[in-house]
Amino acid sequence: MDFMALEPSLYTVKSVFILDNDGNRLFSKYYDTELYPSMKEQKNFERNVFNKTHKADNEIAFVEGMTIVYKSSIDLVFYVVGSAQENELMLMVVLNCLFDSLSQILRKNVEKRCLLENLDGVFLVVDEIIDGGVILESDPQQVIQKVNYKADDNPLSEQSVAQHISQKLAKTSTVLQSAKEQIKWSILK
Repeated sequence: MDFMALEPSLYTVKSVFILDNDGNRLFSKYYDTELYPSMKEQKNFERNVFNKTHKADNEIAFVEGMTIVYKSSIDLVFYVVGSAQENELMLMVVLNCLFDSLSQILRKNVEKRCLLENLDGVFLVVDEIIDGGVILESDPQQVIQKVNYKADDNPLSEQSVAQHISQKLAKTSTVLQSAKEQIKWSILK
């Protein structure tokens, strides 16, 4: 066994992924490009992990020589993957930070539909917590503050579009009324 592999490393997280209740990928990010270089290998790994964890009540699993911590919520399963030597508590801190941050962004609606509607927020949160496998932040409040993401900032609703149009029409009619007055007075002079 290579002695260097046992030395501590800042590169704690190998991957993060979120699957639905059927094991389908909703989000994934792999930090170790040598571990599972192709999409097919990643999906096979995810399927294997899901099959070993979706019926278990544990929070930790060891699959394919990897330490995996996971958490379920309604119709989602969150996974954080580290090497076999990785400290499970460090991985659990990342998992809890991810889950708590997303819970705040999604207003406690941590379920598939809300997650997919706010996928850009998920990417922002993950990038704020982990960079290249290195843990940057473990406090959900700091993550939310740095990301400054609000679910309300997403696409305009029909009501907000209608309000925006009526405000523009009101301004336009005011400008037209003012122009009519100016023309009328210039002709009467």
